[in-house]
Amino acid sequence: MASVLAVCLSEKKGTPKHPVSFVCLHSDYGIEGDAHAGNWHRQVSLLAEESVNRMREKVPDLPVGAFGENILTEGIVLTNLSIGTVLSVGETLLQVTQIGKECHSDCAIRRAVGDCVMPREGIFAVVLRGGLIHPGDVILIQKDNGSERKNS
Repeated sequence: MASVLAVCLSEKKGTPKHPVSFVCLHSDYGIEGDAHAGNWHRQVSLLAEESVNRMREKVPDLPVGAFGENILTEGIVLTNLSIGTVLSVGETLLQVTQIGKECHSDCAIRRAVGDCVMPREGIFAVVLRGGLIHPGDVILIQKDNGSERKNS
């Protein structure tokens, strides 16, 4: 079963996020207190623990949030999801808007860690229904429309 391992936020873009006990999401906005919140297509970022663990083989002490992920997941292959997929996470509904991303050349994460898996394996979503997300919450695929799977 897919679940949330950790939830994180940061006050400044391009920096590692820090774990918190829960996050509060607002429809069409994102996570309260997070630098990436706003009316755009990358309100929430998700990354799989499995992706982070591959990086931990090179850098063992990587903390949760090191790659700028808001939601660290387990048991779901995020990159197999399609754009438009709707996920139920805790009290919220998220819709996948982007798979992967271009990493800017001055990325603090890449400088600190030497690589960043977020451009290859992270996904991004908008908030369709707000609410709280806690570590341990279940992640369910509500709808996978089978549309394009591409990096943007």
